[in-house]
This record gives sequence, structure tokens and C-alpha cells, in this order.
Amino acid sequence: MRRFLVLTLLALTTLSAKKTITHESMWLIPRVGTPSPSPDGKWVVFPVTQPAYDAKDQSSDLWLVPGDGSLPPRQLTHSKTSESSPTWSPDGKRIAFTTTRDGDNDAQIYILDLSSGGEAQRYTKHPGGASDPRWSPDGKRLLFTAMVQPESTARKSNARVYESFPIRYWDHWIDQKHAHIFVMEDAPGATPKDILAGSKWSTTPGMAAPLATSGEDLSAVWTPDSKSIVFQSDINRNEAAFATVKTKIFLVSASGGEPQPLSAGTYSYGNPKFRPDGKALYVTESREGVNNSTYSINRLARIPWPEGGVPQTLTESIDHSVDAFVFTQDSKSIYFASDAAGLGKLFRISAEGSNFNEHPQRTGSFSNIAIGGNTLFANSESATHPAEIYALDTAKATSRTLTHFTDQAIADLDLSTPKHFYFTSKKGRIIHNLLITPPNFDETKKYPLLVLIHGGPHGMWKDQFFLRWNYHLIASPGYVLLLTNYTGSTGFGEKFAQNIQGDPLATPGDELNEAADEALRLFRYIDPARQAAGGASYGGHLANWLQATTTRYKCLISHAGLINLESQWGTSDVIYSRELNNGGPVWMQGETWRKQNPIRYAANFKTPTLVTVGERDFRVPMNNSLEYWSVLQRQRVPSKLIVFPDANHWILKAEDSRFFYQEALGWLNRWLN
Repeated sequence: MRRFLVLTLLALTTLSAKKTITHESMWLIPRVGTPSPSPDGKWVVFPVTQPAYDAKDQSSDLWLVPGDGSLPPRQLTHSKTSESSPTWSPDGKRIAFTTTRDGDNDAQIYILDLSSGGEAQRYTKHPGGASDPRWSPDGKRLLFTAMVQPESTARKSNARVYESFPIRYWDHWIDQKHAHIFVMEDAPGATPKDILAGSKWSTTPGMAAPLATSGEDLSAVWTPDSKSIVFQSDINRNEAAFATVKTKIFLVSASGGEPQPLSAGTYSYGNPKFRPDGKALYVTESREGVNNSTYSINRLARIPWPEGGVPQTLTESIDHSVDAFVFTQDSKSIYFASDAAGLGKLFRISAEGSNFNEHPQRTGSFSNIAIGGNTLFANSESATHPAEIYALDTAKATSRTLTHFTDQAIADLDLSTPKHFYFTSKKGRIIHNLLITPPNFDETKKYPLLVLIHGGPHGMWKDQFFLRWNYHLIASPGYVLLLTNYTGSTGFGEKFAQNIQGDPLATPGDELNEAADEALRLFRYIDPARQAAGGASYGGHLANWLQATTTRYKCLISHAGLINLESQWGTSDVIYSRELNNGGPVWMQGETWRKQNPIRYAANFKTPTLVTVGERDFRVPMNNSLEYWSVLQRQRVPSKLIVFPDANHWILKAEDSRFFYQEALGWLNRWLN
């Protein structure tokens, strides 16, 4: 009888055992997008992507859920093409969004009437596509942005011609097109008007929409009276080779005309938003470039309205970056999201910048915040749970999770909760770390250590579910992951992030090694004889610096990492900030250029390295990876080079991602086990 009970218990344990995450179980999890609430907060529309390894099998559709969570979400659209940028009409009856349907060469604006039902109607047929629709407050017109080709003499050659910097951005060459604002009547097929056409703004060198990762962004918003539009614009982009590019706020009539500057002063301003009562205009303020600084937190500022002028900074005493902000319906308070101490947190302040307080939170990260009625909506995620839609009643201070698309997919996965710990570096700085343990973890065993290095450098490892560097997938063969927020990381105050200026690699590299030493001291299950390190972008830079300065690691992984400060400066799409960061022009050969350039230590290279790069990467161009590969081969260091022809700075395609993980884990297995 006893033997029967033991066998039964063993069987039940086996049936209930958690599974190890695989690339398939990670990649195929539904992806819940940004919430867009109706004005009264009664409904929330959001996109959900059902991923697939073959792009033709992937779908992304809009879903709708009650803001109070009283009903489960229901699907609004059923299309193979992706829908994006959903926004509500002022009366809360219709949704505008962008997508590509039959007959469209580029994404156009469609409007779905929820009150009458039926199919969405196409509202635009703009050459080159339309994006970012916004209804006027009176509900009579819409604005959207589109790229415009300036009038020029046609030529048969397809040569690219430039007279100023920049010439490339992330993964594409910058052409002559500029983002413009269009206004149209609220009627399908109405003729849009380019309200910036013929303006001096559109032809003045340096005036342009700020470059964004996937295009250009004017962040256009209607004025409360529906008569004008406020937008952000670079004012000196043509000086990017020798000056920090500044962004200012402009006002233009909805019927067209010459944009007038609204913001004065020496700082950059962006992301304009009107308070719900229509009596004030708020913006984010960046001081990048002031006193030659290369990093600034975003502060919240208020522009005198309607006269304009020097904005008043409201968060001078708050050492958190205002990355996104929304107003409560009564116009008295502001919520904003900001990375802090390994989490993505929510904060609240008064509309005057006082009464600062933090939303209670011990784990996870919030992002993509929006307000409807008295409810704040956001994406909420953690390292053990992908993003879902979260709702916080701002009046009652109650919260709930509205969606559960990913619950089933992760229910049986063995995903450990990150451990947070701090140590004081040799320079006296408090350094934050996350530790991830592998599946089937047994603290009586010994595990190899992988020091995973974040990029940026102005970024932060946090309690978040990644696809690109999924903590648990990397740890799955049996590795302990150490995620260190070294000097230069965000989320620990502006000064901490600025301390990397003039010291881009040496101190962060020392802190990574010190963090590994501290992890070995605190966690006895880490095997000191089996350590590896790797990262991408700035994390790749630091991996290459570890190659130059230590032999403690059995192997390294470097994706999109620079090996030569000088050639990186000369070929990247961003150069002036690198000059400031390194203490002067490259030809002056200041100390940083000479002493913190990994390639100058090539004689020391001994650690086996996997080098990977995207061929379309213009931020850390492929030449740096090729230089590194040449040195490794010349020095007869065991190494492997993988080039992804379709990848940019990130490896985004499903099969490329699967192959990268296979190769990275294979490389670690080869040298650690």
C-alpha cells in the first residue's frame, strides 16, 4: 500500500511538473499591444498579435474590452494585415486606425463605427500611406501625418546625394521626404489638405520631424478649440555632425499657413499634450547637449498658453525621467511611467508638479499608459508574465487585469522570479543587479554563470518579458544569469546615467566583473570555474572591452558590438554625441579615444567569441563586427561570425531569432560544459 502511494505521488508530481521554456513556447505567445481607452473609459481597444514563424501565417487584429472588466475581450477585426494606432472619436462611437487592406499599396486610415457595426471604411488613399490619425475635439475633422516628396527636378539616376548629416538612420538611408500634417473633413473620401505645404518651415534646412525608430514623428495634436494644431519639430537637424539637435514646439492653423514657434529657451521640447480643461499645454523637456552633456532625463514642463514662451519646468526636484504622461479627467493630476530600480513604475504628481507619489509596486513593469474617464490603463508585464492590459481606478485606487491572453501559454512554464541585489562598487557607487535561476533549479548544485550585458548604455535591465533577450530561454540549459545595471544605466538618477560620459567602457566593465564577484559571494550555487559574458549594442561594446581587459570568462558573445571607437564614430548614423562622450573629436586623440578603444588591446585577445551582426545595422555598422572578426582570426582566437542579411540593429525575424538562440546557446554549451 505504501509503495502504491509513493508511486502515485511520483506520478502526480511528474504530471504537474513545470516545463522548460523553448523558443517556440516563447515566440508563439500572443502579444498584447498598447491600450487605447474611449473618452469615458468604458471601453478599451488594443491590438493582439498572434505570431507565427512564417510571416504569412501571422495576424494582428484589434480587440475590445470593457474598462471595468465586466466582460471578456471580443475581437473587432479579422484581417491578416496588422492594424495600428487606434484612436477614438470624441463621442466614443468610432475608432480610427491604420492598416493595409485589399487595393492598398501602403497603410491607410480606416474608421470602424461601433454603434452601427459593419466593416471599417477606408478614409484615405494617400500616396505613400497615412499614419497617426487624430480627431479634432469638435469631431468634425481628422488630422494625420504622411511623408511628402519635395518638388525637385526629376533625374534618371538613383544616386543618393547629401549636403549635410545625417545620411542614414538605424536601418535605412534618409531620403528627401519630410513628414507633413494633413487635415481632412470627417467623411470617407474627403480630400486631405497638406497644411504645411508651401511654408518656410518645410523648406528651411534643419527643420524636420524628429527621427523615430520606424519613421518620423511630429506628435501632432489639436488645440482645444479645434482651430489649430501643435506639433514638435527639429530646428537644426542639418547640424547633427557638429551640434546636438534641438526640438521645439510649433503652432499652425488647421487651414494651413506658416508654423509659429511656441517654445523658447535653450532646451529641447517634445510630446505636446493639452490638459483636459484646455487651459494649459504640457511638454517633455530634455537638456541633452547643455554643457556638452550626452544624456538628460525627460522633465515635465508647461508652456504658457496660448501666448507661448519659455516653458516652466515642473519636475525639477524629481529625479525620474517622464517618459510618458497622461492627465486625470479633472485636470488636477498627472500620471507618468518611468524606469526605476529594475522596475517600470507608475508615478503621480499634481498638475503644478507637487505632491509627488509612487504607485505601490514590488515586481513587474508598466508601459504605454493612457486614461479614459477615471481609469488609467497600461500594459503590465514581468519577467515571468508577458504584457496584458491593466486598469487602475484613479478615484477609488482599485486595480484589475483586464486581459488574460498569455495566461495559458505560460501556466506550465518553469520561470523563476528575478532576485534583486545591490553592492557598492570600488568607486563607491550603488550597483543594482537582477539574478535569474534556471528551470528545475536546485541550490545544492553548481551552475555556470552568464553575465548578460544590456545595451544603451542608457537603458536598464528590469523585471520584464523580452523576446530579443529572454532571460529564461537563455538560462534554460542550466545557467544562472546576472543582469547588472552598470554606471550609465537609467532608472537610478540622472547623474548615475551621466557618469559614463568620458568613461564609456572602463568603469562599466569593472562593475560587471565586481558584480560577478559579488554574485559568487552571495550565491554558492554559482560555479566560479565556469563564467561567460555577452551582450548586444552597448552590451556588445562592453563584451568586447572584457575581451581586451580580462581572461576570467570562458567565452563571450558579441552582437552589434564596436571594436574600434574610431571607425564606429566615422560610420555610425550618430556621431556628435560620441565625440562629446569621448572628450573631443577623434583626430585630437584624447585619452578616452586612446585608452578605452578595445582594438588597441588586440594583443591581449584570447577569449573564444561568437560575433553576430545584422547586415542592415547603421547604428553599429557591420564593419565593426568584421574588424573584430579579422582580429580574432589573426590572433587565432576560437571564434564564429554570423551575419543576418535581413536584420538591422535587432534580430526581429522569427527564424533568424530561433537560429540566433540556437547558436548562442550552442556556443555557451561548447565552452561552459
